[in-house]
Amino acid sequence: MLDYIKILDKYYTRGSELYNLLIAHSQQVANFAMDIIERNSNLCIDRDFVYEAAMLHDIGIFKCHAPSIFCTGNMPYICHGYIGRELLEAEGLHRHALVCEHHTGSGLSLDDIVTQCLPLPHRDMLPTTIEEKLVCYADKFFSKSRIEPAKSIEQVQAEMARFGTQSLNRFTALHTLFSS
Repeated sequence: MLDYIKILDKYYTRGSELYNLLIAHSQQVANFAMDIIERNSNLCIDRDFVYEAAMLHDIGIFKCHAPSIFCTGNMPYICHGYIGRELLEAEGLHRHALVCEHHTGSGLSLDDIVTQCLPLPHRDMLPTTIEEKLVCYADKFFSKSRIEPAKSIEQVQAEMARFGTQSLNRFTALHTLFSS
């Protein structure tokens, strides 16, 4: 199994508030994803990869400006996914890198990025593999600003609806895929 802690230690100070928050959030996402895998053995999901990817999916947050979660970078928070992709590609972890980029919201289409004038590279950032979809889905149930139990499906749907019908529809499709 990949030593994801060693990778995180390259970019974060162990024991810092940001590190502790990142680890706690990532573990919640990873454990939630493991529960989904247990209930959906018919989907043939790469369990080890999903755990590693869930632990690394937010690696790019330190470069973003989000003081409420101890991030003191200068990039808009929405950029953390593609920043994570760049970091993990530099580590030679191309498959993990795509999970970083594809987990924001319920994924972002090129149309979303262009029509909303998002400060992101102009390309589709939609989850395509079952593993990317699972980490994207599991992430929606947990906040980084408050480490607390999983949100209800209704809470997540309400949050997704704020970003438009396409975002909600993509989340609903993920929910249908993983809710058995």
